[in-house]
Amino acid sequence: MSSTVVSFAEGSLRGDSTVVRVEPIGDAAVVVVEATPFHPVDHTWPDQPGDAGLISAGGDSAAVSVSEAVMAAISDEGEFAVGAEIPVRRGADGWTWLVAHRLEGAAPTWLTPGAEVRLVVDDARRAGLSRGHTACHLASLALDLAVAELWRKDPGEDALGTPDFEGRANQSSRIHEDGSVDEYRLGKSLRKAGFDTEAFAATLADRETRINTQLAAWVASAAESRIVTDGPTIVDRRRWHCDLPEGEAVILCGGTHVDSLAAFASITVTLDLSDPQLLVMTTAVPAA
Repeated sequence: MSSTVVSFAEGSLRGDSTVVRVEPIGDAAVVVVEATPFHPVDHTWPDQPGDAGLISAGGDSAAVSVSEAVMAAISDEGEFAVGAEIPVRRGADGWTWLVAHRLEGAAPTWLTPGAEVRLVVDDARRAGLSRGHTACHLASLALDLAVAELWRKDPGEDALGTPDFEGRANQSSRIHEDGSVDEYRLGKSLRKAGFDTEAFAATLADRETRINTQLAAWVASAAESRIVTDGPTIVDRRRWHCDLPEGEAVILCGGTHVDSLAAFASITVTLDLSDPQLLVMTTAVPAA
């Protein structure tokens, strides 16, 4: 078995393929095909949910719902694992990497290895998640810019050459349709790294305004956004590129994205520091 070929980076929503494995899991099942347009949730960093949609037989005479696409892997010894049960990080040697399509129930009799099938992604869900993911990256870059002068030491640079608050402090990121929620730890380790957390807390409203002003300018630029891949399989690296006025931003990213910032009517963030050691940034991205 070879690693699954994927086409979601190109924006694909449909494709034909051959079933290579059907695995019962409790009362449901997962289906693996040779090639898929479905984007799976990453088991290592599950920020973007997987695509949902349909798998159908020839001529669409029969179809089954896919509740979510997930990562799967099979070891050289034959161990098959799905999602959080995978014991290694994606790309680890000794494993073949797959996209599994989680069904809402048991697999129908026509869905067996060797069957020719059509895969169709829920395009509205994909579009909402793509907007959410692109805006999440933009919000993090704008946050880095808004707090750049609060560093007393060099924390490293982000994709625009700004001090990398995102890389230093982010502890979780959850993307949903037309939005995201990011959490940043503002504890002792960040202060030791040279970040002035007290000054940040005292100027929180100003930082939020700066971020939203920057995001408005980027949306107005209608900059191109795209994914560049190192290869066709799910295990190949992918990078998000965006041609912002300040320069091209390039971020390693396995998710899906819009093809232009013209996809947004606006992007706005709110900053919450109810817990003085935990910044919560909520990003909202209504479509244009």
